Amino acid sequence: MLIPRKYLSLAAVAVLLLLSLAVLSYSVVRRSETGFLRKMVLEAAAPVEDAVNISLGAVDDAWKRYIFLVGIGDENRRLRRENTALSEQLNRYREGYLEGIRLQKLLDLQDGLSKRVVTARVVDHSRASLFKTILINKGTAHGLRVGFPVLSEQGVVGRIIETAWNASQVLLLIDGNSNIDGLIQRSRAQGVLQGAGSAGCSLKYISRAEEVLPGDVVLSSGLAGVFPKGLLLGVVTGAFRTGEGLFQKIDVAPAVEIGKLEEVLALIPDPGTGK
Repeated sequence: MLIPRKYLSLAAVAVLLLLSLAVLSYSVVRRSETGFLRKMVLEAAAPVEDAVNISLGAVDDAWKRYIFLVGIGDENRRLRRENTALSEQLNRYREGYLEGIRLQKLLDLQDGLSKRVVTARVVDHSRASLFKTILINKGTAHGLRVGFPVLSEQGVVGRIIETAWNASQVLLLIDGNSNIDGLIQRSRAQGVLQGAGSAGCSLKYISRAEEVLPGDVVLSSGLAGVFPKGLLLGVVTGAFRTGEGLFQKIDVAPAVEIGKLEEVLALIPDPGTGK
């Protein structure tokens, strides 16, 4: 039976290896000068064994590289997990630091007020177009009632319009239903700050004879007794003497950045005065 050509080389290598082993075994028993046949076997076996060793070495190196790469992959995944955990921890520390700064500003504001205050966290911003409100996490259980003013470290936020035991809804000063007695700090001209929704606020009932300039600061006048006098309401962005009316049209940008509110102070009136 004929052997296929593709197996001839393998058969030849096998035969040479067997002959090599036989000669080596014989030489161990009979130690003498290397014979011609043994020399031929050694000559033929040496390249084959060298090639086999090189192949085995290559396989071993490839395996070691694979193991190394697997180890590197595991190490990279571990480092990524650690990096993610450290990033989250850093973000928590950063948030805690920023919250501490905000609360310190609220405490500084509290020190400058003669009234009792309750610090509350904003838990929801109303997205409805009808009313501009926020929800805070303090209510009647903490002494809050409808009508109490609410501030931030930047200025007036609004007033409480609805309360539960542990939550209150605050009408923002930019809501169209919000009216706060105000005055222009520079000229002392008094009017009413009314909410204008996304446009901010408008200062109503300021005579056309009064000089009002962009950049003028608007403060609470304290006349209605809801908001203490001198609280920051906003800054004038434009004043117009249009039409034939008695009053100017005055646009005011609120001092408070409504969309960034996170903590607020609710003022509690003095007992028996309602103020």
